[in-house]
Amino acid sequence: MINNYLLKIDKLNIKFFSDQEIVDAVSDVSISLMAGEILGIVGESGAGKSTIGNAIINLLDGSAEILTGKVLFDHQNLVGLDERAMRIVRGSKIGMIFQDPQTSLNPIMTIGNQLIETIRFTKNFDKKTAQNEAIELLESVGIDNPKLRMKAYPHQFSGGMRQRVVIALALAGDPDLIIADEPTTALDVSVQAQILELIKSLCKKRKVGVIIITHDIGVIANTANSIVVMYDGRVVESGSVQQVISNPRHKYTKSLIAAVPRSDIKLGRFKSIDFIEGNKQNYQRIKLKNHWLGEKLNEKKSKKAISVFQLNKDFLLKKSFWLKNRVHLKAVNNASFEIEKGESFGIVGESGSGKSTIARLIAGLISVDSGSIKIFDQEVVENKKKSEVVNAQKEVQMIFQDPYSSLNPRMRVKDIVAEPIKFYKTASSDHKINEIVSDLLNHVGLGKASMLKFPNQFSGGQRQRISIARALASRPKILICDEPTSSLDVSVQAHILNLLKDLQDELDLTLLFISHDLPVIRQMCDRVAVMRKGEICEINTTENIFKKPKHSYTKELIKLIPRIENIN
Repeated sequence: MINNYLLKIDKLNIKFFSDQEIVDAVSDVSISLMAGEILGIVGESGAGKSTIGNAIINLLDGSAEILTGKVLFDHQNLVGLDERAMRIVRGSKIGMIFQDPQTSLNPIMTIGNQLIETIRFTKNFDKKTAQNEAIELLESVGIDNPKLRMKAYPHQFSGGMRQRVVIALALAGDPDLIIADEPTTALDVSVQAQILELIKSLCKKRKVGVIIITHDIGVIANTANSIVVMYDGRVVESGSVQQVISNPRHKYTKSLIAAVPRSDIKLGRFKSIDFIEGNKQNYQRIKLKNHWLGEKLNEKKSKKAISVFQLNKDFLLKKSFWLKNRVHLKAVNNASFEIEKGESFGIVGESGSGKSTIARLIAGLISVDSGSIKIFDQEVVENKKKSEVVNAQKEVQMIFQDPYSSLNPRMRVKDIVAEPIKFYKTASSDHKINEIVSDLLNHVGLGKASMLKFPNQFSGGQRQRISIARALASRPKILICDEPTSSLDVSVQAHILNLLKDLQDELDLTLLFISHDLPVIRQMCDRVAVMRKGEICEINTTENIFKKPKHSYTKELIKLIPRIENIN
């Protein structure tokens, strides 16, 4: 009966309209959710998962239109509700955890003020009461020293910590329904476990209904009661989590589960999704012998691609005229390691451990407080010769964690990818540049048709593929990958990571791979450094890290890896 449901979506159809095409984003989708239950929605990037979440709270893109169907929430049809009425529903009745924490936070407001504003709006509290509740919320989602961090701005948090703030904002109004769009995308396994336990606790104690939209089937397996599998805007399979994952019926579901990276053994390649409208699609390893990317470049004689020695970086959290009253965060503390030419070196650790800070220090995006960084034996910290530093840093390109904020929203994709080619003058004629851009976009699975589009016309996973194409465009010798697949579903992740492996083999690339996803690290890396609170607590081969971890923190990380088999 409908009366038993907190949420019931009935035969929903949504189309996206543009000058170039009309896209069926959601086709005849019906979903139901009981109070106190968790529903997982999984599928490929662009399958329509996020569109459904946005449709529930009437936050669809201006080019989208709900053609038919109902969204019944607590007996009320939300489709067609005016903006004033929807404002009452959003926040106080339905909370939303967005996929991209950077763009869902106001960059010019402190974290505390954003939380206080939301609490006062949804609960009509006075400022002091709202402030105390905001501090409790930050503590509940695992942010240390919440009273002090209330005064920080979004850019002063790591990606994972920003995601925790977004979760706190979603909880601020004590909603009856929480829509979580990739809620653990940027979180390491320890914080992920904490957040998922918090969500499960809310469901149990307050009978809150939760929809988790994610590409991580392991998260669904260990959290949700039921699951909906989507492909190309349609529901292809649904049922209890145990039923669907243990005994999938649809070919796409089987292929999706098979593509989940293994954490128990290391394989040569990631298994890609092979179901495309009932047909097999095999991504062939690209051959670069006669390809622009494979043209012979100057070989580096040094065997050490990156050498880091006693690296230190502090961030000022609290300003004060008096030195003794200033508060600093030790982001990186005496970090030392070396990466061999052609090696895949991974850095793992909890959000805020300093792993992304190290990546930015090596890439020259932030200044070093003290220590040494050498790129192919060229010192880049204390070197007074600017030309040598520029030549060394030309060899390094970075794939950022947040694909949307790293892409210029006013530039077409072809211009975004062509920018480094023009900057480094690796090709001159417009015809050659367009040819290279088209080829790169094909390699990352987007195709020539995407060249004239803008970033906002792509899903989160598709935007990350644009970022990867841009990074490859300058033909770097070192690729720093800062959570490069954190926003990708497992099928696209498999394609991208296999592509990175192919490029590494053909071009002798050195990879510095930063990720919270330990199964991905196991498959991608030769050696791994484990970081905690700015310090490297263990460096070892990947196999030893997973089979014979020495540090207690490493052992805890391995223990917390979500596994599909845990549902049995």
